[in-house]
Amino acid sequence: MSKKNEIAIHWFRRDLRLNDNAALVHALTSGRRVQPVFIFDHNILSKLEDSDDARVAFIHQQLGTLNQQLKRHHTAIAIYHDRPEIAWKKIIQDFEPAAVYYNHDYEPYARERDQRINDFLTKEGLGVFTFKDQVIFEKNELLKADGTPYTVYTPYKNKWYAQLDNQDYHILSASDGSYHTYRQALPSLKSLGFEATSQAFPDKHYKGVMESYSETRDIPSDEHGTSRMSLHLRFGTVSIRRLVQEALQAKEKTWLDELVWREFFMMILWHFPHTTHKAFKKAYDGIRWRNDEKEFETWCAGQTGYPLVDAGMRQLNETGFMHNRVRMVVASFLCKHLLIDWRWGEAYFARKLQDYEQSSNVGNWQWAAGSGTDAAPYFRVFNPELQQKKFDPNLEYIKRWVPEFDDPFKYPKPIVEHKKARERALEVYKHALNDEL
Repeated sequence: MSKKNEIAIHWFRRDLRLNDNAALVHALTSGRRVQPVFIFDHNILSKLEDSDDARVAFIHQQLGTLNQQLKRHHTAIAIYHDRPEIAWKKIIQDFEPAAVYYNHDYEPYARERDQRINDFLTKEGLGVFTFKDQVIFEKNELLKADGTPYTVYTPYKNKWYAQLDNQDYHILSASDGSYHTYRQALPSLKSLGFEATSQAFPDKHYKGVMESYSETRDIPSDEHGTSRMSLHLRFGTVSIRRLVQEALQAKEKTWLDELVWREFFMMILWHFPHTTHKAFKKAYDGIRWRNDEKEFETWCAGQTGYPLVDAGMRQLNETGFMHNRVRMVVASFLCKHLLIDWRWGEAYFARKLQDYEQSSNVGNWQWAAGSGTDAAPYFRVFNPELQQKKFDPNLEYIKRWVPEFDDPFKYPKPIVEHKKARERALEVYKHALNDEL
């Protein structure tokens, strides 16, 4: 194969691009020949419920794109499908590398995995070099004056902007450097235990959206009103540094604020990893959820009798995407109207969303449940009908996803009445919080 100490491994994970990739750039400038690898993590894939999971198909597609780009360097990504520890034993046997380069991840499982792999590689005598790549600020880079993490968005955002410097979004590149010569055919989805998806993936044409983002982002019927860049950010097919740079050049602050929200939730998850399964505000763990399984299934299927809620769920089930404004409405409806545990909804979104990002999903679901970082009181309950009148006044979105909404013989009656459901939710929340206090 190759002589020891000549090869540096770049471990692709959530950074599926060759340009402006921090770990890859450093690997290429290390003086060693770079061999890219990717591990289809058995620990993750074995828990996915659907054989046509769109995210696996997207990753597979992107790996194929990268291999096409790497052809001019006479190399390809070495693909492994195993538990990470076993895969790394094979990688060391196959390439006898001197060093490994990869970018940071902030989710609890990824942190535990990376620590195990880091310990193993170090014990094997390899140099391990890790880098910040998917955020502008990470971990402890933005803290309050007393050294504690921010827990409210606005002060965090203000500090984010105050600390931002040109170097924070400088585009990284490697003018020289070489790859290890390697060939491997991309394994089929079938060999991984999956199949192709019928869902389409959004492209990266976002500049036109950026220009009118503040006016269009809350209109669910406008298919071009949001950028759909969340999927590409999730898997690193675009660079956060480039998006920030272009937003600053365009002076589009609303767009940039959303990127800051993303980093805020990543920071929260880093400092408070328990929030994946417990309330950020401890008192809210005392809520007595109804957790009616039949009502949950009705919500999942988009048959609640509330057209905006149902439109959102049907859009999610069919496309793997749901408009952000509608996400807030359907989440509030599940937690407040039906009094179903936010973790049930979070898990369903985790199964269905193409752009599923654990930090943002958990953060937003806790926001909807009132148990998260948001300072708003628990008695915020979205009225789906008022939300519909405000953001889909001409029923364009609803007609697209719930065409039978005005046919009483085909469309179900509301499973709960808004006023009564709101009063019930407020009573349950009040009791839970008073008991805790």
